[in-house]
Amino acid sequence: MTVKKHILRVPAEADIRQRMMQEAAKLVRERQLVPPVNFSLIEKLAGELIVRTGFDADYLEFGMVLCGNEVWRDVVTATPFNRRLLLLPQCLKNNRNCNATFDKLGLICAGCHNCQIDEILTVAEGLGYATLVAEGTTVAIGLIEEGSVDAVIGVSCMSVLEKSFVPVSRAAVPVIGIPLLHEGCESTEVDKQWLLKEINSFEDNYQLRPLSVSLLKDNVRSFFTEGNINKYFNGEPNRTREMAVFSMLQGGQRMRPVLAAMAYSAYAENYNEEILSAISLIIESFHKASLIHDDIEDQDDFRYEKETLHKTHGVPVAINTGDYLIGKGYELLAGLPVEPVLMQQALRLVSLAHVSLSVGQGEDLLNEKEGAIVAQEELLEIFRQKTGSAVKVAVLLGAVLGGADETEQKILSDFADYFGIAYQMRDDLDEFKNRNEDTSVKDYPMILSVLKKQIQQGGNGVSVEQLQDKEYLLKLIEEKQTEPKAEQFLDEYVQRIYSTLDQLQNMRLKLGLYSLTGKVFETEKKNK
Repeated sequence: MTVKKHILRVPAEADIRQRMMQEAAKLVRERQLVPPVNFSLIEKLAGELIVRTGFDADYLEFGMVLCGNEVWRDVVTATPFNRRLLLLPQCLKNNRNCNATFDKLGLICAGCHNCQIDEILTVAEGLGYATLVAEGTTVAIGLIEEGSVDAVIGVSCMSVLEKSFVPVSRAAVPVIGIPLLHEGCESTEVDKQWLLKEINSFEDNYQLRPLSVSLLKDNVRSFFTEGNINKYFNGEPNRTREMAVFSMLQGGQRMRPVLAAMAYSAYAENYNEEILSAISLIIESFHKASLIHDDIEDQDDFRYEKETLHKTHGVPVAINTGDYLIGKGYELLAGLPVEPVLMQQALRLVSLAHVSLSVGQGEDLLNEKEGAIVAQEELLEIFRQKTGSAVKVAVLLGAVLGGADETEQKILSDFADYFGIAYQMRDDLDEFKNRNEDTSVKDYPMILSVLKKQIQQGGNGVSVEQLQDKEYLLKLIEEKQTEPKAEQFLDEYVQRIYSTLDQLQNMRLKLGLYSLTGKVFETEKKNK
């Protein structure tokens, strides 16, 4: 069904709005829909809503807002008041008598009682809401990404609500949207009774409460203090231990421990902070060991803008420190206070991940030594083994120890494969975009593998010598539009991530991973 353009009407009669809300709730319940839901499905639901109610087709877009609200309703109402944002538009103010001031975020209400804003803010802030009087949804999404809030109740004109649907869904922002009664940029109105009902609505349901990725990041970062690491890396002080602890304290986003924390927090019925702390250090021990070894293999002298361990202490010492971190990771894993069957699953999971990562890294190193341009399918398998395995061991270790069933584990395994492949694709594309005179062609294998397939499909012959000629390759890449083709390939894998996440039954983890995926990949798209 095709949406009529520029017909953004809201029913003037309260009873029509109420009837459509009731029918939208029934429709979403009947379909057993869970968020996020894409634009085309919401459009179809709204079409059915119009047919059911028999109301004017001009209310189709209003029906889309209502259906979107009902998809998110249970999540929003399960969000504590102090984790919600109320977003109001500036056009609700009374322009003739407004005494408000403005800052960089928006309007600062003066409490003059000359419009609805003051009364609404008073109710919301009394419940603990964060409030913002500003235009658009960009600021609201930013606040969720920062971890300030977990859900939004937003008031805006229909045109803004329509434009914001896709980005809000992709960012997995739990939101209830309430349209202004008519379009216009000043002295507009909102159905206050409807809005206050939404503001006051709350139902305590931990299983539906959003998993705040940013708050989990803060929690995970708190585990990586020298005191906490030393608590787990116990034993007699020695220089190898000191170098290992130093490595654990160095930069990075801690994405892998965060993934483990997300999965564990989402599934664990008996949440244990000590177990989460240990899991985070286990995952980071393995990760830091792989980085130390990678830096040696790739002959990289800097990491986190500091000299690498093999640069400061020599290759033998660096290898030994990496081995120490691997041993510590297994030691901490074996000491977790969990049931034997879970321990067996965890040890097998970590061991298989190490084998897979080593196989992928080995193929990568041998291909580089041989100067080969790897076929696209072979390169994707290397990406899956190298990067996908690291993601998989993190998210699955948290899920297994949290008690996820086999079906959920299989979905998360597929997610990790696609996420790892897409993550490596993105890094290779970034390497190509940021290349300089010193950059070697081996630094962007993704581009070269796509080019190789283009050459094969075109039936063009390219000599071995030409494949080693950097300037010739760059010219060929430009002529064949290889970079846009590679970006399209990346987009396909990002879509596979979202399609896989749609299969998860655990709502909290599903929305958390949706949000994380959006931050990692969609931000890159915005900045192109």
